[in-house]
Amino acid sequence: MVLDIVVAVLWSMSPFGEAKLGIPYALLNGVNKYWAFLFCFLANVLVFPIMMFFLKVINRYFFKWYYYKKSAIFIARRAKAGAGKNVKKYGFWGLMIFVLIPLPGTGVYAGTIAGYLFGLEKKQSFLANTIGIFISCAIVWGTTVAAMEGFN
Repeated sequence: MVLDIVVAVLWSMSPFGEAKLGIPYALLNGVNKYWAFLFCFLANVLVFPIMMFFLKVINRYFFKWYYYKKSAIFIARRAKAGAGKNVKKYGFWGLMIFVLIPLPGTGVYAGTIAGYLFGLEKKQSFLANTIGIFISCAIVWGTTVAAMEGFN
């Protein structure tokens, strides 16, 4: 049980699935549905300060290297293309709506990068990401619980 929670939290912090993968993993492995939501949501929110630290401190150091710079520019362009029009036009609301869509590539990683690139205030970007993550987690959680109960 504890190991399943740890794995779900790690999936929720991973850029490969975020809570969109962590919540179903936890629920399918028998974790209490409320604990699964809480731990995966909080783990996904924790990504924002880690990413902001990375973008402001570590990114500047690694940007000196050609291959890192090339990869970072590629990722930034993808985040900007995905969220660009909405964030540029609607700011906070555009970022929140972008993050709340439970599809690959629309989570807190891309949301944090988009907020950083478009110069949103840190508190505003954090709040937009947190609300978006909460709604996205609620959609994934509700869908997974409903599907599991439907199969039983």
